Amino acid sequence: MTPMTRGWSLPVVAAVALLLAACAGAPQRSPLAAWSPSPNHDARQAQLIVLHHTQMASFDEALRTLKSANAGGRVSAHYLVAEDGRIMQLVDERARAWHAGIGRWGALTDLNDASIGIELDNDGTEPFAEAQVAALIRLLDDLCTRLAIPRTAVIAHADLAPTRKADPSAHFPWARLAAEGFGEWPRADAPPAPEGFDPVLALALLGYDTTDLPAALAAFRRRFRGMDTAPTPVGSDEGAVPVAFDDEDRRLLFDLEQQRLGR
Repeated sequence: MTPMTRGWSLPVVAAVALLLAACAGAPQRSPLAAWSPSPNHDARQAQLIVLHHTQMASFDEALRTLKSANAGGRVSAHYLVAEDGRIMQLVDERARAWHAGIGRWGALTDLNDASIGIELDNDGTEPFAEAQVAALIRLLDDLCTRLAIPRTAVIAHADLAPTRKADPSAHFPWARLAAEGFGEWPRADAPPAPEGFDPVLALALLGYDTTDLPAALAAFRRRFRGMDTAPTPVGSDEGAVPVAFDDEDRRLLFDLEQQRLGR
């Protein structure tokens, strides 16, 4: 009990507590406008889940960084998943965590506002622990169920920021997640892409920003082929073909495009 409330009766204290709680949940209202509420609304909610690796030496170091200022500026995530499967929540799911930064995925440009960020305790040079992946799958199931996020809407940080980021690394088991129903994944029996297929349009349909095409293709290869090498430019600076899509790129992109189109 605070000095201000000392001596108050319990009913009075309870009434004050209820009033404060009601004020905390009250809508933000402009003093310039009359209030005539409409029922036609819902809470802003995440449309995507973005996966990261911490690129740090330990869970504790990552936790400190996500809860404090650091040399690179303040950063946070909604969840941090340890190698041993522990799950730590750091930010309310209704709030914006600062994890995505500048980027684009399809029509979305404010990715912090549109997503849930999950950091995985991994330095980016080694495979992800089985207990960690299993915990992530449980967490994804819970988030997609409670928040009505499409299970296919699970992407890499590098997908939305291909010129800046490479996480989670080429070691991340996207096929394992896809087997559990999370994220998009090409079918094993996908046929070769037909003549006339445009892989750049397919990349854009998936959500990649193709302004920097080599970076977008590198991010695609990291996620869907487990490759951590940049694509090879073709021709001179003035050439019409800025990057080489190989047959496997085209095959996978064609199948992912067909799945997006419901075929």
